Parts: sequence; C-alpha cells; structure tokens
Amino acid sequence: MNNRLEKQVRRAQRGDNEAFIELIQEMELQMYQMAKSIVRKDEDCADAMQESTLKAFKAISTLKQPEFFRTWLFRILINECNMILRRRVQTVTINEMPVTPKERPSMAERLDLRTAVHQLEEIPRTLVILHYYQGFPLQHIADLLEMSEGAVKTRLHRARKTLYEWLVDPVEREMNG
Repeated sequence: MNNRLEKQVRRAQRGDNEAFIELIQEMELQMYQMAKSIVRKDEDCADAMQESTLKAFKAISTLKQPEFFRTWLFRILINECNMILRRRVQTVTINEMPVTPKERPSMAERLDLRTAVHQLEEIPRTLVILHYYQGFPLQHIADLLEMSEGAVKTRLHRARKTLYEWLVDPVEREMNG
C-alpha cells in the first residue's frame, strides 16, 4: 500500500469518516468484481459490499497494521460473500439442491466451468475464484485467507483435479489419457 493510502487509513482510524469513505470509494470497483465473481447476483454483491463496508467502518480502529487495509477489507468481503452463499444454499428446495462435490454434474453443468466452480466446496471455490478469476498471486491469497502458500497450492491442485473430472467427458479422457 502506498504512503498516501496508509495515511488515509490512519486518518480513518482516528475517526475521520471522510477518509474512510474515500478509501471505500477507491476500492469499490475491485470489491464489486470480487463479490460478483463469488456470489454472481448483483443484489447479493450489493448486500455483501454494504455489509462489508459497515463491518469495516465499525472495526477500522482495531486494524493493527494500516498497510494491510486492503487485505483486511477483502477478507471481510469474502467472508460476507460466503455467508450469502451459505444462506442461499439453505433456502433452495430439494429439486434445486446443488450437486455435492463427490457426484458428477449433468451434461449441461459440465459444459459450464463457472457452474462447476460454484459447486466446489467453499474454500476451494474461493481459491479458484481469487486466483483464476481475480488474478490474485498465491502468496496474496495465502495472506488473505490466513493459510500457507503450500496449502493454497495443494487445495488449488485438488480443485483443478475435481473440475477436470467433472468437465472432461470420460470417453475423451480415455482417448487423451
């Protein structure tokens, strides 16, 4: 984080509401893109962003290292997005139940990588979205999710393997394998 943003975070921590608003406005597009890639629905993006902003506003004084404001904010946003997804899963009817990771998706689902990604369990799904859709480097993801870079690599590998198994036709796999 550059020196200007760090000073702005410190001002916000001291109660300068304008500084906090400016910080959020600077990151609004990135926050939207992140939320959209996780929850996919605009209304859920708005909810996640609003709730994240409110939580960050209330807790900014507890942020120990202002240089990590962006990481801290995005961690809050990811958690909010995952909460929205959990609530969404709890409200679907049995006919709309998502495929569990151990079952093979239908042919229509296999054609859509995004659908398959969203059928992954929470942590692998978040890792895939952050790395492949948002372009976050592995170390940044590790910091953001508070796990080792090795754990991120291993879980991404497993997620890719699962997606491959779901998306590649078994006949084609035999021909290429």
